[in-house]
Amino acid sequence: MPEGPELHLASLYVNKVCDGVVFTGPVRKSEVSKSPDVPFICEAYRITAASRGKEVKLTLTPMKSDDPKPRVKAGHADQPVDVVFRFGMSGYFRFTAEDDLPKHAHLRFYSKEKPCRVLSFVDTRRFGSWQPNGTWQPDRGPCIMFEYKSFRENVMLHLSDRAFDRPICEVLLNQKYFNGIGNYLRAEILFRLNIPPFVPARSVLEGLGSEDLCERNKPVKHEIKHTKTSEGAKKRGVKGETGDLLRLCHTVPLEVVNLGGKGYDPEKADYSDFKAWLQCYYVDGMKSIRDHNGRTMWFKGDPGPMAPKDSKSPKVKKRLKKEDDHDYTDKKKLARSPSESKIKEKAVRQETAAKTQKKEKDVRPKEAGSKKKTQKAREVDTPPHENRANARRRKSSSAEPTAGSQRRSSRITRNSSK
Repeated sequence: MPEGPELHLASLYVNKVCDGVVFTGPVRKSEVSKSPDVPFICEAYRITAASRGKEVKLTLTPMKSDDPKPRVKAGHADQPVDVVFRFGMSGYFRFTAEDDLPKHAHLRFYSKEKPCRVLSFVDTRRFGSWQPNGTWQPDRGPCIMFEYKSFRENVMLHLSDRAFDRPICEVLLNQKYFNGIGNYLRAEILFRLNIPPFVPARSVLEGLGSEDLCERNKPVKHEIKHTKTSEGAKKRGVKGETGDLLRLCHTVPLEVVNLGGKGYDPEKADYSDFKAWLQCYYVDGMKSIRDHNGRTMWFKGDPGPMAPKDSKSPKVKKRLKKEDDHDYTDKKKLARSPSESKIKEKAVRQETAAKTQKKEKDVRPKEAGSKKKTQKAREVDTPPHENRANARRRKSSSAEPTAGSQRRSSRITRNSSK
C-alpha cells in the first residue's frame, strides 16, 4: 500500500514528466470508476503536483493567451482547479503514448502535442479516489516529512486523548496524528528503537518534548543513535535502548525518498534498493501478528502486553521478485524451460519402466507353460485305471444333484394333483 514517501515520489514524477507539456480538452474518466467526474475543459493548461502525507494534489492551470483581450469559450475553465488524490492500495501515475494506455487507467489527462501523450491515474484494485475542487482532508494531521514541527506539536498537544490508550503500533496508523505512516514504516520505526509494538502509546511518547532538541544541534542522519531508557520505560515493556520516536517518524520516510526515486518507478518497477533497505518488514526471521484492526504487524522479540489474545500469525506468501514481473525476454523463457539434465532423467525413467513391463510380459507365458507341464507330468505318473476311476467319480458327482432335483419336482407335482 502506498505510504507517505511513495505519494511524495509520485508528485515528483508528475512534475518531472509534465514539465513543459501542454494539456488540452476535457479530463476523461473510465466507465467503471465510481469516483466523480472532473468538470474541467480547457484549450491549453499545465499540470503540477504536490503531496502532503497520504494525499497528492494535481493543480490544473489554464495558460494565458498572448491576445490582449482573450476570449474564453463557454464552459471552458479560466481559473486553476485542484484535484486531490488518495491512492488506496495500488494507485500510481503513468505518462504514456495514447496507444499504450495502461489497462486500469481510470482518470486521463491528454496532451496537446501530436502524437498525443496521456497522464493517467492507474488503480488496479480501485480502492483509490480523487476529489475535484478538493482540499487537503481537514481530519488529517500535518505531514510527517515536510511539516515536522507542526506534526510534533500536534501529537504532544493531544497526548491525553483516548486514541493514545491504544498500542503504539495501532496509533502510528492514525492519520489524524501520523499523516503518512503506513504498515511498513511503523514496523521499521519500532524495530530500530527496539520498542514492542503492543505497549501503550502514551507510555512511549510522554517523555518526549514538543520541540526536537536534536534537530537544532545535529543534522538528520541515516544512523540513529539510541539513548538508554529509564527504569520506568523498562517496566512498561520497552526493552533495550530507545530514542525519539517522533524524530524517526520524520527521518525514516525521508530515507525512502532519498533512495533516488527507485522506490517509485512505474515504468521499470525496480524495487531492489527498497527491499535491501528494509530491516524488519517482511524480512526472514521476523515475527508477524495481526493487530486489533486486522493489519499485519512485523516485529522482533516480545509483542508486548496489549497483543491480541489467540491471534495467529498470518501465512506468509512467497514474495515474487518484482523486478522480473514484466520481463518477457528469452532469458526468462529459458529459465522457465526444463534443463537438459531433467530431460535426460525423465527419459531414463521412461526407458526403465518400459523394460520392467516387457520383463513381466515375458515371465507370464513361461509361468503358464510350466503349470501345464506339471499337470501333464502328474497325469503321466498316475496309472491309467486310476485316471478312469477318477473320471467316473467326477461324472457321478455332477449327475447326483440333477437326479435329486428331479425327485423333488415329481413330489411337488403329485402333491399339487392331490
